[in-house]
Amino acid sequence: MTELENFLARAESLLARVESLLPASTKQVDWTASTAFRWRRQRGRDGVGYLQAVTHRTAITLADLHNIERQKQEIEQNTRQFVDGKPANNVLLTGARGTGKSSLIKACLNAYAGRGLRLIEVDKDDLVDLPDIVELVANRPERFVIFCDDLSFEEGEGGYKALKVALDGSISAQSDNVLIYATSNRRHLMPERMSDNATYTHTDDGDLHPGETVEEKISLSERFGLWVSFYPFRQADYLDIVGHWLRHFGCGEEEIKASSHDALQWALQRGSRSGRVAWQFAKDHAGKAGR
Repeated sequence: MTELENFLARAESLLARVESLLPASTKQVDWTASTAFRWRRQRGRDGVGYLQAVTHRTAITLADLHNIERQKQEIEQNTRQFVDGKPANNVLLTGARGTGKSSLIKACLNAYAGRGLRLIEVDKDDLVDLPDIVELVANRPERFVIFCDDLSFEEGEGGYKALKVALDGSISAQSDNVLIYATSNRRHLMPERMSDNATYTHTDDGDLHPGETVEEKISLSERFGLWVSFYPFRQADYLDIVGHWLRHFGCGEEEIKASSHDALQWALQRGSRSGRVAWQFAKDHAGKAGR
């Protein structure tokens, strides 16, 4: 190897080592590719995050969601205020599984995407990147809902504090074109244990006061300005949702009526009369019928 070749080899090795220390370049966002995005992390290096366009979105509409009229009205009103540039709240949707919490948020996106609404889905493990996400979209003309689905925390998780700060605990104000919508089966997002009761204290006048452990657990959920609760469906509600989706697949009224017994058996086997179970039954029934 000549002296020049040796020098070039050493220079190339040095450049490779320097590049490994530099942060990965951030991928440019194609804002025209979709109205929904997911926050992803690049593999290797320092795991820089980026927005990935969701090219195949669910087509669910607000009209598809039955027997949650009050919840639908509250979420749609808040979303409409946000899209119109008026004050609006971060939202926590809690309650029974399969009752339409996530679907309602996706339906709002479909309803208001034409007016500038955009959705960014963020996994719980990536909530530590919330400041980066907010900074990325802060100067955009669109209105962004950061969507955290099926959210719950164990004690000590990093995303817990990051979400608290993002909601209202930072020295900087939350960008006025960003809201956080989260769904959870836990009202306070944290596990509640029998030992927590031991931290309550009684005063001389008989009042009961929560201790620091309980206060910490409810402090995150209290930072959401709007709480919306969902409840298990009654049998009639469940069958109504089954009928809606069977009509969606082209089934007639007589066929829908005749399927009621099978729909109830389907729900009994799964231990739930939820909208999700109704949708699953309708797909199974319609598929077997050749719809």
